[in-house]
Amino acid sequence: MSDAELAAHLAETAGRILLEVRGARVFSAKALGKAGDQTANQFLVQALREARPDDGLLSEEMKCDGDRLGKSRVWIVDPVDGTREYGEERQDWAVHVGLAVDGVATVGAVALPGAGLVLRSDQPAAVPPPANPLRMLVSRTRPAAEAVSVAERLGATLVPMGSAGAKAMAVVRGEADIYLHSGGQYEWDSAAPVAVALAHGLHCSRIDGSPLIYNQEDTYLPDLLICPKSLAEQVLALINETKAAA
Repeated sequence: MSDAELAAHLAETAGRILLEVRGARVFSAKALGKAGDQTANQFLVQALREARPDDGLLSEEMKCDGDRLGKSRVWIVDPVDGTREYGEERQDWAVHVGLAVDGVATVGAVALPGAGLVLRSDQPAAVPPPANPLRMLVSRTRPAAEAVSVAERLGATLVPMGSAGAKAMAVVRGEADIYLHSGGQYEWDSAAPVAVALAHGLHCSRIDGSPLIYNQEDTYLPDLLICPKSLAEQVLALINETKAAA
């Protein structure tokens, strides 16, 4: 399989495994999240080590030994993005399987098992044009202040949603227009979604406009903007205005 085919196959299979774990009905919501994380992580880690033994690997659920830092190609996975949503039996959670090459999110697949979908970097589709009014995705539990402020200035409607992957794919699918996050994330939260979004022709950057760089020693990558390229300049300018006024 190609890298993209492998990413999609593993993301879809991990999603099916997670649905089986949840369907067993033997875990409380909190225990379900932990069981799902551990089960999916074991599958993804072992599968990637078997299929791509020479590549680096970074997973949210695996202690990093630093070996990946000397690699050009590094797989970055999040076995369950949106553990709370998964445990609550919602649909807005995801499985991320991404590949960064020389720090750039190059290949990715994001499975949305609750919706029966896998979005892939090798199968881009046309993204629908922005709506009027615009739709801004925010966390359903703790909306970022910058996102709320920018939405007000744009006259955009706030759309609460769970996981980062679900929000990013909502932009890819045309269900929303802007995903602006500034509340703290790590590389595994955005690597696969960014690879998919870039392949679909969307703008992806830090909220200061700088590029997203992966496979760093410090995996903290706290902010993210995904939107149509036609909106990027305006949104970035409004972010700067919001920061200046703070």
